[in-house]
Amino acid sequence: MIELLQITWRDLLNPEFYINNGGLWVMMFIVFAETGLMVGFFLPGDSLLFVAGIYSQNLVDRVIPGGTGSDFADLMILLVLVAAAGILGNMVGYWFGRKSGAFLYSRKDTWIFKKKHLYRAKEFYDKHGGQAIVFARFLPIIRTFAPIVAGIVQMDRKKFMAYNVFGSVAWVFSMLMAGHYLDKFFLRKFGLDLKQHLEFIVIGIVLVTTLPVIYKLFFGKRKDSGDLPPQNSSPHE
Repeated sequence: MIELLQITWRDLLNPEFYINNGGLWVMMFIVFAETGLMVGFFLPGDSLLFVAGIYSQNLVDRVIPGGTGSDFADLMILLVLVAAAGILGNMVGYWFGRKSGAFLYSRKDTWIFKKKHLYRAKEFYDKHGGQAIVFARFLPIIRTFAPIVAGIVQMDRKKFMAYNVFGSVAWVFSMLMAGHYLDKFFLRKFGLDLKQHLEFIVIGIVLVTTLPVIYKLFFGKRKDSGDLPPQNSSPHE
């Protein structure tokens, strides 16, 4: 059992912490929380999936004693379960956006909720349309608020679900496969075990995926109150 009083911010940002202490179920909750609970934008989604690909056998062994005996089967089990968590998370975010759009744009900022994140997700959505639901999966912070924006602008449910399913599967598949097969490649070709260098790998993934978004959030042009979209905007495709 995790000793809550001993958890630090470094632990919360470390994918191995979740894999070692919670396994697959905690991993699924994190993927869900990043889009479904609107408070998970600081969680290590991309790096968690990458590291999960490296530890795929260990994760499945804890759910299916003895494992499947197949690397590919392990990855497929992770893909189905984690992608389902991501799909459900986006569905909750979309529903919340449809029901609470006006409230979100009028509420005050807190240490958890910042309206600027919502504005940036809206800009991203306006630029890419429905495809933003797919692209946002690969962008921290944006993926937390993109489904909410889709709900606010009343995006067609069927189109949203199509983008939602495809985006979740593509994100989870690419990250899991990259972690699993890059680990094997480097071990076979260079004798380099990525498990021994995860801290540097995680830092690299965070920098590549997060810095462009952080730059946009803090140095991009701010919107004023006149740019707020109404609750019943016309549907986007």
